[in-house]
Amino acid sequence: MSSASNFLERMARSSRERVHEARAQSSEAALLKRAAALPPPPALELDRFDVIAELKLRSPAAGGLAAAGFDRRAQLNAYAAGGAAAVSVLTEPTEFQGELAHLTDAASILGAHHCPVMRKDFITDPYQVLEARVAGAGGILVIVTMLDDAAVRELVDCARDCRLFVLLEAFDAADLERIADFDSPHAAPPILAGVNCRDLRDLNVRFERFAELASHLPRHLPTVAESGIATVADVETVARLGYRLALVGSSLMRASDPRAALAELIAAGRAAAGH
Repeated sequence: MSSASNFLERMARSSRERVHEARAQSSEAALLKRAAALPPPPALELDRFDVIAELKLRSPAAGGLAAAGFDRRAQLNAYAAGGAAAVSVLTEPTEFQGELAHLTDAASILGAHHCPVMRKDFITDPYQVLEARVAGAGGILVIVTMLDDAAVRELVDCARDCRLFVLLEAFDAADLERIADFDSPHAAPPILAGVNCRDLRDLNVRFERFAELASHLPRHLPTVAESGIATVADVETVARLGYRLALVGSSLMRASDPRAALAELIAAGRAAAGH
């Protein structure tokens, strides 16, 4: 992994290969038909500060995150009880040990709590948006730096047709400028603008990136601080910088009491956002 572009190119190539294989099993028309028959997913409801909790079994930076005997159902219920606005579920198989079945299971479990799930993957094709919808997702993540403007727009349009919220992920000011061209109508699921502070060249977290990019945040969109957030102090910092949500994965996966840990982060963020 010599550079961010090489990592993303490898992930994008793998993603396209998965789409090719999936299309051989089920056509886009078949997915559209299945999606049209589904009830709407739970809506993303936001307060002055919220947390998207993440179900992540492994990451390239942290390695394995699920201890022996890990109970996905218990973790998901803890996230719902702790007040997660949504739950991000990794579906990328190679680096993150994810799969679409994890998304389907999460949607089934969290539907009773009216908590939407978000497909987190290296999405390159509207087919994957339809896959997410059929699996029960209420939202998707789109990595802006990995795609050109036309591809991003195509994914957003497909997500809106499917009534899914979209988290557009940025790594720098140029990405945020591109995201700023999108709007988030009140009548539609929102578009969120995210900043990922992980440097994909070496997988290290650069927490200062949240402050460096704060002045570039598109204020007409709810903004999300992603990666490297583990403590109350971290949440307080990003909330005071103007971020309205935090996406938290590794620290909650490792917490002995994820419900309590999540509730504490949300309370701290809302207190800091109120000042």
